[in-house]
Amino acid sequence: MDDYALVLNAGSSSLKFCVFHRPGGGGWRLEARGQIEGIGTGPRLSAKGGRGERLVDLPVECGDGREAVAALAKWLHANYGGSRVVGVGHRVVHGGTRFAGPTVVSPSVLAELRALTPLAPLHQPYNIAAIEAVYDRVPDVPQVACFDTSFHRGMPAVAQLVPLPHELRRNGLQRYGFHGLSYEYIAATLPDVAPEIAGGRVIVAHLGSGASMCALRDRRSVDHTLGFTALDGLCMGTRPGALDPGVVLHLFQGLGLSPEEVETILYKKSGLRGISGIGNDMRDLLGRDEPDARLAVDYFVYRAAKEVGALAAVLGGVEAIVFTAGIGENSPEIRRRICDASAWLGVELDPSANDAGGPRISTPRSKVSAWVIPTNEELMIARHTASLLGLR
Repeated sequence: MDDYALVLNAGSSSLKFCVFHRPGGGGWRLEARGQIEGIGTGPRLSAKGGRGERLVDLPVECGDGREAVAALAKWLHANYGGSRVVGVGHRVVHGGTRFAGPTVVSPSVLAELRALTPLAPLHQPYNIAAIEAVYDRVPDVPQVACFDTSFHRGMPAVAQLVPLPHELRRNGLQRYGFHGLSYEYIAATLPDVAPEIAGGRVIVAHLGSGASMCALRDRRSVDHTLGFTALDGLCMGTRPGALDPGVVLHLFQGLGLSPEEVETILYKKSGLRGISGIGNDMRDLLGRDEPDARLAVDYFVYRAAKEVGALAAVLGGVEAIVFTAGIGENSPEIRRRICDASAWLGVELDPSANDAGGPRISTPRSKVSAWVIPTNEELMIARHTASLLGLR
């Protein structure tokens, strides 16, 4: 019987997945990669094979994450019915103080992950729902949780500090950092893609609907723009990024809003959506003429350039800037604007290389090089799952 292993990256409206197949007990290979998007509205399953060929693109019925897992399971059974699932790896956004690396999921682990939901309400519930859905269908199949916070656990103590009284901090109030699976992949890829900067001081910009930056020294996380939760740092699709705590106090005390209302504002109604009043899709905003749409894009670039300067100071200088994730990989205009704003550091963009998508998008004489490197969080999850379950 052939074996296959799954990687699941569950969000509020999408379920990304990879299928790794081991025919006849041989070596593992990527068999399919795809997603179910539009969960709850107009869900659609699409997938490509290991060589990029289209395998499926059709509507499915699912109203939530659990039903999306069921729809995926139905498709997997139709295509791999003679195989057995030997392991499932999951992206889990928050690991708290307890989980410094990938871990095999047990009922007690799952309970601890549920307790962390208030720290990542946009992500943690959906990550957990996918784990529970797999438990329901195949309870004997081992599952591995891979955390977005783990990569940053080695940051210096001063970078992890939240400057509040000790009696509060000892309850887990600290800066964790996120998007760690993405940064871990970039760090692992640098020696092959850009060996000249791999051991140096590098700022990686993970720019998407969720956006952050990470300072790397010798491929290790030194500091990160996200902190205790995924609300800090850069302006994001629906999250504000860095915000004066007094603003939050005013929402409670001055405007009399409830905790639920404030949470909704901070996680779902701010950032690009809040500034523009139009939406949170950068592709749409870049094509709009409305002043507030332009202001939203300007602020996104402003915050990014400001964080580049801050992380360069933390590193004591910088050799390279790497762009990744949805906006970072696919928007030459945003990359150009951030590089132009960082010209004082010595970044000199090559317009043709930038339009072509890299990998190097700076000129040969640029003192600080700039790069585009696509991320692959699912591959990192697969590697961790294989290692932890002995599936290599």
